[in-house]
Amino acid sequence: MDFSTSLPLLTNALIAGLLLGGFYAAVSVGVTISFGMLDVVNIAHPAFVVVGAYVVYWLNLHTSIDPIVLSLCMTPLFFVAGVAIYRIYYLAFERRGQEALRGLAFFFGVLFITEVALILTFGVDYRLVQTAYSEKIVRFASIDLPMRLVVPFLVSVALVAALHTLFVSTFFGRSVLAVAQDSAALRLMGVNPVRVKEFAFALSIVTAGIAGALLIVIQPIHPAIGREFIILVFAVCVLGGMGSIWGTLFAAFVLGLAESLTSTFFGPSWAPAVSFGLLLLTLAFRPQGLFGR
Repeated sequence: MDFSTSLPLLTNALIAGLLLGGFYAAVSVGVTISFGMLDVVNIAHPAFVVVGAYVVYWLNLHTSIDPIVLSLCMTPLFFVAGVAIYRIYYLAFERRGQEALRGLAFFFGVLFITEVALILTFGVDYRLVQTAYSEKIVRFASIDLPMRLVVPFLVSVALVAALHTLFVSTFFGRSVLAVAQDSAALRLMGVNPVRVKEFAFALSIVTAGIAGALLIVIQPIHPAIGREFIILVFAVCVLGGMGSIWGTLFAAFVLGLAESLTSTFFGPSWAPAVSFGLLLLTLAFRPQGLFGR
């Protein structure tokens, strides 16, 4: 392959990787909150992303409103669902100190029940939505910018920036950062650690709902598609550093770039191995992550 051919190919692969990484950040930031900050191993998080995608798909089918706008309007519903799930988890497992193994099994159960419910409701066919920008591509010389990736990228970066501001600039955010470190000290300050974790977990489900809207804008979905993101979201969380919001964004960019370059030059069948490989390397050589303390 000569230079004149490979340079545009490399440039487009790098841009596609960054855009894909932005989407990965939106999918993974909820795990950074639940797992990195709250020590809640919500392995069903990608399933909630898929639920969010199907909810906005159904609403878009009946209203023709943009899926991303619909997801923002549906945040109260996702928040209430997150509160309910955490209360069940706390009462059944965490309050009794059984959250380690039984709590993990609980979220596995939620994952499979969610998939079955989606199959019974929508079937196994692929579902997709059409937006005003789905087919638009902006070209600069030899560089292509598909709007179906650019718009979710911008929304993802805005979401990560808003969450970072929330956690560093508000009392609630600092309470979330403190709850896993010293809940007793938090009680002495008059703050209920359980309520803090409940609200923070609900916030992680809200991010899943928004990420679901971005997912269905980018590609068609089916009920089991969430399984493809399980390793990815935990790889991003660990690579970025447990509980680091900006680390999540940076790690998502790294993963997106790695997958895009692998797909472009070695074939798409190798791309899924990148997430698992980076996760293993991070655990082996820097278990605290790139931005971990």
